[in-house]
Amino acid sequence: MTDQRFEPQEPKNDAGEPEATAKPSRRLSGRAKLILLVLVAGVLVAGVMWFIRYESHGKYLQETNDATIQADAVTVAPRVAGYVAAVLIAENQDVRPGQPLVRIDPRNARAQEAQAQAQIAIASAQADAARAQIREQYAAIDQARAQLAAAREKAAYDASEVARYRPLAASGAETRQQLARLEATARQSAQERRAQEAALAAQQLRVGSLQSQVEQGRPQGQAARAQLASANVDVGATVLTAATGGRVGDKTVTVGQYVQAGTRLMSIVPLDRLYIRANFKETQLALMRPGQPVSIHVDALDDVELKGRIESLAPGTGAQFSLLPPQNATGNFTKITQRVPVRVSIEATPAARRLLVPGLSVTVTVDTIAAKQEIDAIRDQQKQVQQRARSR
Repeated sequence: MTDQRFEPQEPKNDAGEPEATAKPSRRLSGRAKLILLVLVAGVLVAGVMWFIRYESHGKYLQETNDATIQADAVTVAPRVAGYVAAVLIAENQDVRPGQPLVRIDPRNARAQEAQAQAQIAIASAQADAARAQIREQYAAIDQARAQLAAAREKAAYDASEVARYRPLAASGAETRQQLARLEATARQSAQERRAQEAALAAQQLRVGSLQSQVEQGRPQGQAARAQLASANVDVGATVLTAATGGRVGDKTVTVGQYVQAGTRLMSIVPLDRLYIRANFKETQLALMRPGQPVSIHVDALDDVELKGRIESLAPGTGAQFSLLPPQNATGNFTKITQRVPVRVSIEATPAARRLLVPGLSVTVTVDTIAAKQEIDAIRDQQKQVQQRARSR
């Protein structure tokens, strides 16, 4: 006889599938509930504190990472052309104001200087020669005046003789031939007098001509002296000196190179006068004012915070100072938030400044809380203006 075992059957639903066995529900213990409550309360408190801090101070902190360190670098370029005779500095060398940097072959400039000196000497010699001729001419004038006086006396005497002999000849006391001789002599004396007068006038005109030569030589001498001054400047310009103190960078000049006037040879970066150009969005500028404190984080200096202050705000957006400013009145328009350059001074120790160079990326944060009342004042003033406009 076969043993038959009966196993308990799982309950099944109408479709013949076994039903899931009900599991007992899990409940949080009192300790877990307390921990969860504390966490929720902590999150709420942190959120409230963050909101309070943001409303009281955080929203007045304007930050941007569109900022770099800048310096007003001086470009070194010659004002005269020539071959470079010597380069007196090395790449990345620190220089002081007035230190010689490059010397250009000065022979051409000195030749121009000598030519200008020769022009001055020529103009001076011409003027001296004209003055000497004037002195000689005055002596000739004195002689001509004496001759004219003698000719006038003789002409007067001869005229008086003619006047005396004419009645005698008419009465027959003197011959008419004698009268004719006297009249011919008087006419000749008169002509001689007129010739002496003309000669004196010519001598006097000659003085005026010589004086004009002296006057003409004066501006010629002044022009030659101006050329000499320019040549002296060119001779001095053959030695290029540092206009400001700083560090030499981007040096492209070598000995023997021919350089034209205005050719860029190097730049001098004044590392002691660095500043930051931060490009803030136009929506961040409402409360920015010169003198506000700034926190500076340089990407090259990990975990080092520098301080600074706003020096000035640009009088226009960066787009307005570009080579081709945008013309929004033409074509389709897409509004883009503009940025305005803000100049920020850097307050750093000498050790930190030695690590800063132009071009480094920085992140700046401006504390504008000191100007928070100005927006409200502007709103109130604008409301008063609108109210007065409505009342009219």
